[in-house]
Amino acid sequence: MERRPSLVAMVVVAMLSLSSCCCCASSSAGGGQQLHPVILIPGSGGNQLEAKLTEEYSPSSLACRVWPLVRGRGGWFRLWFDPSVLVAPLTRCFAERMMLYYDIAADDYRNAPGVETRVSDFGSTSSLRYLDPNLKLLTGYMDALASTLEKAAGYEEGRDLFGAPYDFRYGLAAPGHPSQAGSAYLERLRLLVESACAANGGKPAILLAHSLGGLYALQLLARSPAPWRAAHVKRLVTLSAPWGGSVQEMLTFASGNTLGVPFVDASIIRDEQRSSESNLWLLPTPKVFGNTTLVVSEFHNRSYSAKNVTQFLRDIGFEGGVEPYRARIRPLGEALPEPGVPVTCLVGTGVDTVESLVFGKEGFEAGPVKVAYGDGDGTVNLASLVGPIKAWADSPAQVLEVVELPGVSHSGILKDKSALQQIVRIVDAINLNTTGSNYLRSF
Repeated sequence: MERRPSLVAMVVVAMLSLSSCCCCASSSAGGGQQLHPVILIPGSGGNQLEAKLTEEYSPSSLACRVWPLVRGRGGWFRLWFDPSVLVAPLTRCFAERMMLYYDIAADDYRNAPGVETRVSDFGSTSSLRYLDPNLKLLTGYMDALASTLEKAAGYEEGRDLFGAPYDFRYGLAAPGHPSQAGSAYLERLRLLVESACAANGGKPAILLAHSLGGLYALQLLARSPAPWRAAHVKRLVTLSAPWGGSVQEMLTFASGNTLGVPFVDASIIRDEQRSSESNLWLLPTPKVFGNTTLVVSEFHNRSYSAKNVTQFLRDIGFEGGVEPYRARIRPLGEALPEPGVPVTCLVGTGVDTVESLVFGKEGFEAGPVKVAYGDGDGTVNLASLVGPIKAWADSPAQVLEVVELPGVSHSGILKDKSALQQIVRIVDAINLNTTGSNYLRSF
C-alpha cells in the first residue's frame, strides 16, 4: 500500500485497478520440514480498523450522528476502510472519527472524545489481506503476498503464518516520553513472536514488514535484549521501509493530498492527516535529507529543509504539531540503531517520487505550483529507502542484504510478480539456512 498521504484517496486510487495476481513456482523449502514462522506487519492504512461511538461523541452533523445505520455487536463498525466515506457528507464524519489529539499534560496522543477504536483478529492475516472484506478484488492489500507464501512456500495461516495489525494512526516516541498505544502494540507483537516460535518447535520467526511496519519492527528489535532477539527473530525482511521519511509527507501536511481524486475536500482530509502521530514520524529526517531544500513558500518568502521542519509546521498553521515533533518524533529518526538480527531490505527504484515542492503566493492551502521528481518508489525517496542503512553494511556484526526492484512502486511491491518471487527466494533461503550478507547497491 502507498504511504497514507490520504486515507480516503489512497484506496480510491487502488480501486481504479484490480489487484494483480501472481503465480510462483512451488518451492522446495516447505516440503515436509518445519518452517520458520512468518509474521506479516502492515504499513500505514494496511489493515482494517474498527470503531465504536460512546455518549461523549459529539457529531458535527445529523449524518454523523446516525451513520453507519447498521453496526455490529456492541456498536462496533469498520472505520477503515468503508467506501461510504467517499460520499461528501460522510467524509467529514470519517475524518472527525479518525482524528487524534495530542494531550499536552499527558505528553501522549489519544482518540477523539467519544470514539473507541480497535483492531480485529490480531495474530491472523484476515484484517490485512483486504481493507474491505466485501470488496476483495478492489481493496486487496497483503492478500497476494500471503497467498504466495501459502502456495509457493508451504505456509499455512494460523500454523506458521501470522498477521500483526495495529492502529496505524499512532506512532512511537523517543525514550523518556510515554506512548501508550504504540508501546502496547510492541508488547502484543513481542508476545505474538514468542507464541509463534513456541508453536513451531522453537524456530525463530521471520518478521516481514511493509513501509511503516518496518519502523515498528526495528523499534521492537532495538528495545529488546540481544538474547531475546537471538532466540526469537531469525531475520527482518522489510518492503519499502521509509527509514528517513518522505518528502511527500510535507505535501500532506501543507495542503492535504487527495492524489487527484475528485469530490474529496483536501482541507478535511488534511486536518485528519496532520493529527496522525505516525505521519509526523514519516516526515523527512535531517539525518537523511540534511540541508537540502525540500519546500519553498513564495508567500512566506522562505525555504524549508529537514532541519527546519518545526518552522515549516508553524508556517502551515500547525503549531500544535511542533512540540510533539520536536521532542517525541524527531529523535526517533535521528537514531537508527542496528537491528541486531540479519536484515533483508527490498526497495523499489526508478519510479518518479516527489523530491521538492514550490508553493506560490496564494499560500500552502492552494497546493504546490511546481513539483520536482527524483528516484524512489513513487512514495519514498531512494535516499530514505537505502541511505540510512548504509552504516549497517559497514558493521561486522550486522548481516545486511539490499535488493533493488526497478520499476516497482511502494504498494506494487506487495503484488508485483518479480517482487513476490524475490520474497519467496529470500524466505526459502532462510528456511534452507543458505542466506548470507549481500549488499547489492553500491554508493
